[in-house]
Amino acid sequence: MRYTRRDFLASTASASLASLIAPGAWASGAAPADKAVQARYHRYSVTSPEGQGMLKSYARGIEAMLKLPANDPRNWFRNAFVHLMDCPHGNWWFYVWHRGYVGYFEQTIRTLSGDPQFAMPYWDWTELPRIPPAMFDGVLSPTDSAYAPYTRNLAVFTRFMRPALQRYWDSLDAGQRGQLKLRGYLTADDVWNDVTGYSATEKTGISGNAAYAITCGARYLWRENPGFDDKTRSAVSPDTIHAGLSPVEFYNADVSRSFTSSRTASHVVQPDGATKFSVLEGFPHNKVHNCIGGVGAVDPGPYGNMTNFLSPLDPIFYLHHANMDRLWDVWTQLQYQRGKPIMPVDVEQRRQFMNEPFRFFVNAQGGFVGERPASAFFSTTAFDYDYIYPGRNDLLKTAAQPAAAGAVRLVRGTRSDGAVRVAIPDEAVRAHLASAGPRQLIAEVTLERPRGLNNTREFDVLINAPAGTTSVSADSPYYAGTVSFFGPSMPGMDHSHPTTFAVPLPQKLGALQALNAAAGGARTLEIRLVASSGQAPQTFPVLDASILVAPQQP
Repeated sequence: MRYTRRDFLASTASASLASLIAPGAWASGAAPADKAVQARYHRYSVTSPEGQGMLKSYARGIEAMLKLPANDPRNWFRNAFVHLMDCPHGNWWFYVWHRGYVGYFEQTIRTLSGDPQFAMPYWDWTELPRIPPAMFDGVLSPTDSAYAPYTRNLAVFTRFMRPALQRYWDSLDAGQRGQLKLRGYLTADDVWNDVTGYSATEKTGISGNAAYAITCGARYLWRENPGFDDKTRSAVSPDTIHAGLSPVEFYNADVSRSFTSSRTASHVVQPDGATKFSVLEGFPHNKVHNCIGGVGAVDPGPYGNMTNFLSPLDPIFYLHHANMDRLWDVWTQLQYQRGKPIMPVDVEQRRQFMNEPFRFFVNAQGGFVGERPASAFFSTTAFDYDYIYPGRNDLLKTAAQPAAAGAVRLVRGTRSDGAVRVAIPDEAVRAHLASAGPRQLIAEVTLERPRGLNNTREFDVLINAPAGTTSVSADSPYYAGTVSFFGPSMPGMDHSHPTTFAVPLPQKLGALQALNAAAGGARTLEIRLVASSGQAPQTFPVLDASILVAPQQP
C-alpha cells in the first residue's frame, strides 16, 4: 500500500495547521480512496539480488564520504555527529526523526555513489538474525583499514575531528543552540565528553560510555561469528515483532498499548516522570544495537560503534534503521486495515507532535536543510520511496481485529522484596496461550537505570523464578525477555527517573503453562529483574509492574 498525494499534502510543512489537526483520512484511520502514488525509489531486502546490488553503490558512497574534509557536513564522521547531538530515543519522535535522518543520508549516498536509483536496503533481522555476509566486505565494516587513518586511536580521531566540531559548533544558530542546551550541551567540550566517555559528574572516564571506538574494535560481531546470541534472537523473533505491531494507538500513556515510546516536551529531552519504551524500540531496536556493539560480551567496555550515539559510524546502522522504518510502514498499513488512526488522535497531542522542529539535517549537497517540522517526514513520500518484499508480507497477517478497547485493561501489581506480583484472571491466561496471533499479555516493567560508574545496560525479566535466581539462559522457563538501554546516560537525557519497558510475555513461559494447568481463579505472576549475561550476577529491584490483559475472543 502506498500513501496518496492527499496523505502527503496533509503531512508536509506547507500544509496549514488546520489540515494537520482536522479529522480526515489520517486521523480517522479511513483508508485513502485516491489512486496510489508510484514511488520513485525502492528499498529492497538486503538478502535480495537488488539489495546486494545496492550495497555496491553504498560502498562507493561511503568511500566518497571518507575522503571529504572533516569540515564538510557530508563527511562520514561529521554526518554521525548529527545523530550524537540530536537523535531522540525513548520518546515518540524516535521513528519520524530517524526517517528524516536516514532519508537525507540516502540522498547523499545516491549523489556521491553516482547511482541515481540508490535506496537503502533494509535488514530484516527476524528473517536473518546475523549480520549479512556482504557487510563484512571493505568499507561496509567499520573495522576496515580505510577507517584506520581516522580511528586507529583516540588521539588521531581527536586531531581529525575536534577542530571541525568546534567550527561546526561556532556556526550553529540560536535555535540549534537552544535545543542543544536542553540536551545538556552548553559547549563543544560537552559534546566531546560523550565522544571520549568522560563523566563530569564522576570526574573520570567511563570506557563503556565512549562514543568513539578504535578501528579494530568498532564492531563486536565479526565474519566468523556474525550471529546474534539467543537473547537477541528472542528480541527479534516473530512473536516479539507481532506484539510490537499490535497496538492500535500511535500513542498511549500506557506504553503496552502504544506503538511509540514516551511523549516528551521536545525530541531532545527526557520525559517528565518516567521514560517508557514501546515494544519495538525497547526490544529489537535497542537489543540489536547492543549485540553488535558487544554489550554483555565485552562488559564493561569499551564497546563498538553501534552501542553508543556515534552508532552511524558503523554502516550497518542504516540497514538496521531502514528495517525499523519498514516496521513503522507495516504498522501504518495495518492501521488502515483495522480502520484505526495512524497519528495521535488528541488534537493538542497531534499539534505538538507534528510541529516539533528538527534543525540539524544535512542535504546531499552538504547544505543544512534548515528547520523542518516532524510533519514533513511523517510519510515515506517525503523521500519518495517504498519497501519491496521478496515474497508475501506475512506481517500484514497480524491485522486481525484486536479486543474491544473497553475489554482491554491494565492489571497493576503489588511490590514486595524487590519484586512485583500481579494477579491475572484465569481467562486472560487461557486467551494468551490459545492465541495464534499477537501476544495477549504485555507487561509494563519499571526499573531505575543504574547511574554513575555502574554501567549495567541490560536486564533479564524473570517470571516466577525460584528465590535466589541471578541468571538464566534464553531457553529458561522463567525467561520473559531482556530489556535494554541503548547508549549511555547523557547530560540532558540521563534517565534520572524510573524507566518502563513494554514486555510481551512468551507463551512458553513455564509460569503460564503451570497456571493454565491449575484450578480456576486468579493467577499470580511474580516479576523480577537480574543483570543480563556477561555481567556480575545480581538482582535489581522492580519498582512497579502491570500487565495488559484481554479476555479470550469468541
